Amino acid sequence: MNKSESKYFNTALRMDEALIALLEKKDLEYITVKEICHLAGVNRSTFYLHYETIADLVNETLEMINQRFLSYFPKQEEEILENMGSREREDLVLVTREYLLPYLRFIQDNKKVYRAAFRNPSSVQAHVRYRELKQRILGPILERFEIPTAWHPYYMAYYVEGISAIVKEWLRQDCADEVEMIADIIESCVRPRGGSYEK
Repeated sequence: MNKSESKYFNTALRMDEALIALLEKKDLEYITVKEICHLAGVNRSTFYLHYETIADLVNETLEMINQRFLSYFPKQEEEILENMGSREREDLVLVTREYLLPYLRFIQDNKKVYRAAFRNPSSVQAHVRYRELKQRILGPILERFEIPTAWHPYYMAYYVEGISAIVKEWLRQDCADEVEMIADIIESCVRPRGGSYEK
């Protein structure tokens, strides 16, 4: 990366971080280019050199968050998902521990992002991320436990909302408790007794 590319990248990163900080405090529709520029320490012409609209910045910010998120996983996501089919049923929870721990570490290291996500779920397209979680992770687990397909949306809603509630409480406490403790709590809440769900 040459010097001008590095400067361009650093400016874009400052605007990404400014947007996240603003989303923590207010809804996206009330955020202005002026506020983003002020917080990022750039002028309006610099903003428009990078983006046409705030929506373009939102898309870039989400992509930056996704890349940051994936960097927390030592194994490829595909490998984790492929192994799910061969795991013992009693080892299956909402997500495997090898997936859960990096996820919680990411939350701990990116508290602003998650506070913004909980405050503005539509702005950060949380529904899109949960849809993928449901299809790629929850769906196969529920199939392994032979949960009737018609029941899947209800189980998924319970899991997603339950884990979200735990994460929100953890964020309220500024992620002071250890990641491993939060993983244990989530597992104890979602792990079925005796390794099987009662119907």
